[in-house]
Amino acid sequence: MRLGAVVLTMGNRPDELRALLDSVAGQHGDAIEVVVVGNGSPLPELPDGVRTVELPENLGIPAGRNVGIEAFGPGGSEVDALLFLDDDGLLPRQDTAQLVREAFAADRRLGIVSFRITDPETGSTQRRHVPRLRASDPLRSSRVTTFLGGANATRTAVFQQVGGLPDEFFYAHEETDLAWRALDAGWLIDYRADMVLEHPATAPSRHAVYHRMVARNRVWLARRNLPLPLVPLYLTTWILLTLARRPSRPALRAWLGGFKEGWTKPCGPRRPMRWRTVWRLTRLGRPPVI
Repeated sequence: MRLGAVVLTMGNRPDELRALLDSVAGQHGDAIEVVVVGNGSPLPELPDGVRTVELPENLGIPAGRNVGIEAFGPGGSEVDALLFLDDDGLLPRQDTAQLVREAFAADRRLGIVSFRITDPETGSTQRRHVPRLRASDPLRSSRVTTFLGGANATRTAVFQQVGGLPDEFFYAHEETDLAWRALDAGWLIDYRADMVLEHPATAPSRHAVYHRMVARNRVWLARRNLPLPLVPLYLTTWILLTLARRPSRPALRAWLGGFKEGWTKPCGPRRPMRWRTVWRLTRLGRPPVI
């Protein structure tokens, strides 16, 4: 199985990026082709053999990763699967790529594998990095309904069948959008605790656009993918959850602004999932109303 890797960077972590690329190069088995995409910034000096793409402006995370996919040919066709790795991450084990190959070889319906993210200082995994509702045991692998955008491996056949990440989202929930489309097409998604990416523990709210993008993209996610009867249920649930978390006044104002924007701006094509897929998501423990 031919593996490639896509790394998106804004050029502000050259040391971490170099360490990540070294960890990819150190994987057992056949060499992994790597594309580094500079998202609106020039790239630092990189190891020989690494492909590079420098974008003149920051297109956002999903669009930037889509550029990386296309650097491997239409839908990533030059390789069988792609690793997507955050530029400040690190593969601490040398057998991760081999585990990815074995996982895909063992199950032809497996489309996406989500890695376990650990903090390099403590070895702990944040609950938000376990892509399921029952997140108390990050060491338990399981079948899931979404994945981690900067720590995963995806068959390129998934992109060729259902398309890439949603460019319009810029940041937040683009993984769930792709996951729902992949599940609707019959693919499976696994969370694998034995495939590890080290990444410093951070809070997503560190991004200035976090609250607005999260709210806007929740609405877009529902508008694009859910059967009409589920759209109000899904969004009402998330309104209540947001209020229950008691955000600060500025955060709530930004969230409400993003929620309104989600209804007033175009979100791309609507392709509602089948009710059979709704039932699959429900059986996997995450019905698409939460």
